[in-house]
Amino acid sequence: METNRQKKIGGVIQKDLVDILQGEVRKNGVTNLVISVSKVLVTSDLSVATVHLSIFPQEKAKETLEAIKTNTNLIKHDLSQRVRMQLRRVPNLVFFIDDSLDYIEKIDNALKNQENPIENRDLLEKRRLF
Repeated sequence: METNRQKKIGGVIQKDLVDILQGEVRKNGVTNLVISVSKVLVTSDLSVATVHLSIFPQEKAKETLEAIKTNTNLIKHDLSQRVRMQLRRVPNLVFFIDDSLDYIEKIDNALKNQENPIENRDLLEKRRLF
């Protein structure tokens, strides 16, 4: 379970990372890319922050994530400059793509189309009996 301190630090990191990442996108003149930080989870020892990113359009997500991972040290440095009055140490950043919106969309589409698992039971995975 996440403590209040972990949640507060996650919130501070999330807010500042959005500014940093969007600033880099704007600074490089990329107009058709949106990066949002959907969630930041901080470990109990406050040493690692897992950052979940939503990147639109989806086709650019993989290459954008690789670019962000390549520049993790620079991003951490920028972040440390912003939060130096609030945190003694900035946690190491680990970036992931947040695919929860895709998952929701897939379920939504399945329910709208003929691929509705409620009506067509053959679409569901069969349960294994012991």
